[in-house]
Amino acid sequence: MTSSSEEPLVAPEFVVPAPPVTERFRLEPLGPGHNVSDHAAWTSSIEYIRGTPDYAGRAWPPPEGMSLEANLADLRGHARDFERRTGFTYTVLAVPGGEVIGCVYIYPSRAEPGAVQVRSWVTASRAALDADLYRTVSAWLAQEWPFGRVLYNPR
Repeated sequence: MTSSSEEPLVAPEFVVPAPPVTERFRLEPLGPGHNVSDHAAWTSSIEYIRGTPDYAGRAWPPPEGMSLEANLADLRGHARDFERRTGFTYTVLAVPGGEVIGCVYIYPSRAEPGAVQVRSWVTASRAALDADLYRTVSAWLAQEWPFGRVLYNPR
């Protein structure tokens, strides 16, 4: 879900806020170093993710999965978007432990100009965290980001 826009989501002087950390998970910018654990996380939960509010009826995740190399290319694209400030993708890491258990994507809305579309997923084994992730990310975006309108499916 990389950006099709080259327009930054935030002003150049905006300092991207530190991502949230809770007792059960923490966010950090997604990058190529997460490839193996990210791939393992979402491929273990394709059917579950496709049934969640943010992914029902969408092409991602692909039912047949994708190769580790294709996943790496995708992660590099997200890191590039982050660097260019055209989209912000965060991996969700378990606390304690640090394994990848989900992801959060912050991109311009294709359906509503001027709005930001947020999507997130957690692995099937961590489904109980989905609503907590939604609440945590929603509060973080409202309190620390300059977005006027955020589209994010409630949990």
